[in-house]
Amino acid sequence: MIIPSFADVEIAADRLKGVARRTPLLHSEALDEALGATVLVKAECLQRYGAFKFRGAYNRLAVMSAAERAQGVIAFSSGNHAAGVAGAAKLLGVSAVIVMPADAPGVKLAQTRALGAEIVLYDRVRESREEIGARLAQERGLTLVKPFDDPYVIAGQGTCGLEIAEDVAPDIVIAPASGGGLVTGVALAVHARHPHTQVFAAEPEGHDDLARSLQSGRIESNAPGIRSICDALLVERMGEIPFALARTHLAGAAAASDDDVRAAMRLAFQHLKIVLEPGGAAALAAALAGRVDIKGRTVVLIASGGNVDAEVFAAALRAP
Repeated sequence: MIIPSFADVEIAADRLKGVARRTPLLHSEALDEALGATVLVKAECLQRYGAFKFRGAYNRLAVMSAAERAQGVIAFSSGNHAAGVAGAAKLLGVSAVIVMPADAPGVKLAQTRALGAEIVLYDRVRESREEIGARLAQERGLTLVKPFDDPYVIAGQGTCGLEIAEDVAPDIVIAPASGGGLVTGVALAVHARHPHTQVFAAEPEGHDDLARSLQSGRIESNAPGIRSICDALLVERMGEIPFALARTHLAGAAAASDDDVRAAMRLAFQHLKIVLEPGGAAALAAALAGRVDIKGRTVVLIASGGNVDAEVFAAALRAP
């Protein structure tokens, strides 16, 4: 198991310079007042293809050999990693096959198709995307680009944290988490510059495997089934590499309910003028619900993605 270092994040930042967007830290006095803190929102929803995932995907594909690029890549994803890989593959002239759940948001399926990827659909409750991906990779000679359990992917996601650390010295950072690639990559980078910053993961209620893993000291799994609107955060278990980093770098994990998430989507739209998908609003949701004590602190909340179906977003805006 290869654990990425801060030097790997810096190298990834050089690879991504001029390719990925340096996303802004957004501020709203209304959010400061509501949360009793100085709140800055890292708007990764404005990243290329609408989510942070492009950072890690491009960094991974950029280190492939010429022979690997000629064969093509395969990835499995509920949507944002799919678009990130498809977009990176298009930029680098590589063919891509993406294994996606049949119930993935239409906007994510359409975006991935538009980027030229071949999509293979599966049932996320009854079938294993890992098994499908491994089989197709073997049959076609494709390179598997994992969504989070890969040192190059984590280093790429860590460039989001490097940007945060260069812009501000926060007391707390909260990032959405499923497999753990973003939050641990961010923590790795932030702690290299600001070692006393506390970094927390935000998970959906009912899919709080990262919190349970930190508590037990081993990787815990989520039971099969869908218990949250946060489609981007519904993995079975976190990755081995993220878990190794999490045990060193994370201060804890907080869960957000679907109602918390809808409220966060509304507030982000009203006060920051950004569109967030449910999973992308998880960090803001955890803060709004008081799941992490941020009173009187300077806190950065990562808004990780904005790829949401219009109907889902409209329903969040209408919710009481």
